[in-house]
Amino acid sequence: MALIKECRGKTPTYGNDCWFAENATIIGEVTMGDQCSVWFSAVVRGDVNSITMGNKVNIQDGVVIHATFEKTKTILGNNVSVGHNALVHGCTVEDNVLIGMGSIVMDNCYIESGSIIAAGAVLLEGTRVTAGSIWAGVPAKKVKEVSPELFKGEVERISNNYVKYSGWFKD
Repeated sequence: MALIKECRGKTPTYGNDCWFAENATIIGEVTMGDQCSVWFSAVVRGDVNSITMGNKVNIQDGVVIHATFEKTKTILGNNVSVGHNALVHGCTVEDNVLIGMGSIVMDNCYIESGSIIAAGAVLLEGTRVTAGSIWAGVPAKKVKEVSPELFKGEVERISNNYVKYSGWFKD
């Protein structure tokens, strides 16, 4: 079972049909919806401020989700996939977003629905990602729009697959 730990009087809560890897760490003021998964070596650290996730959110291997004390909360909408080893910190992510492997999303960023943050991208503090766009690079910049095919083939597919994958580990 994952390390699910109270901090400063707040205990993580989660909805139905969630799965957490044995070495995942979920701490403090964390609220998750249904069908969420937190994978191997991921850390969701709601010790200094709140972290809220919608339904069908997957936090993949090695990801760190955090916030800033008394300044920024982290909010992830529904159907959000956070790729391996990404860092998501004190930002808002709307529904149906893919945050690529190894990317960094800093404080006060706002990612609108249907967007993709490319692998390795760095969103500097305060960046606003417009709906349906792809951002890449260091620092990240808009490179193009998300096509309907790419949305279905990546954003929807990955979110749905992680619900399936987590089922492989449930007793």
